[in-house]
Amino acid sequence: MPKTGEAEAMTAIVVNAADTIAHRIAATIDPLFALIDTWRDTLEAHLAEVAEPNAADLDPVISALVRPALDDSSGLITGAGFVAAPGFLPDAPWHLAWWLSGTNTFRAAADGGVRRLEAESDPDAEQFRDYTTLEWWRTPARTGTRHLTGPYVDYLCTDDYTVTITTPVTVDGEMAGVVGTDAYVARIEQELLPVLRESGHPCTLVNASARIVASTDSRHATGALLRLDGLPAVLAPLHEHQGQAAAGVLPGGRFVVPCGDTTLALVFGTA
Repeated sequence: MPKTGEAEAMTAIVVNAADTIAHRIAATIDPLFALIDTWRDTLEAHLAEVAEPNAADLDPVISALVRPALDDSSGLITGAGFVAAPGFLPDAPWHLAWWLSGTNTFRAAADGGVRRLEAESDPDAEQFRDYTTLEWWRTPARTGTRHLTGPYVDYLCTDDYTVTITTPVTVDGEMAGVVGTDAYVARIEQELLPVLRESGHPCTLVNASARIVASTDSRHATGALLRLDGLPAVLAPLHEHQGQAAAGVLPGGRFVVPCGDTTLALVFGTA
């Protein structure tokens, strides 16, 4: 059994390893948040100068914003755009200005290029979906800040396990809609699993609700909840959008380390 000094040294080594992995995860995800923040700022500036915004004029602006990212086949983004608050656009009371990249397999275009999502906008139609009930809309509307939803199976835009990041667009103090992006969880796993494995420790990446994004433990399935004693309390600041969660230690010795400002956290085992 290690002495107290040896135990503290071992703990410091593990914590440093966990911090390193968490920073590398943040370096992968943070650019998505930064890009969406840029889109939000551009849209807010544009809408502030428009007396009567309408879908016909706004859609080309949104398309020009998101297409460069969607054209990058090496990136994580598979869909992006703007979803308007009901009634904000007089000519389109329910409006999704959302584009899919060539890597998005949902109703793929024959030429594999960027294409617009065809979404039902008639509330009386059978296929209509009230997007204001969905987490990627509901949470930013409640908190007034950006939110990472998922992993979840997105039957609206990807038909596969997806992470959606959204942030509110505000005009004159009122929410005009959300701007955001989709990323396939499989693509995120391709980027992050090698990073998680490098530590040599059991690692699981979770969102603010403890839903698993990626894990080196085959028992922890993507999209499932990671049920560990003490984990909800450690993640609570992220879940309630009260700021960044502090690093913590769970019963049993697992470390929980926030991954920058991504609202993700790394659960790092010691065995």
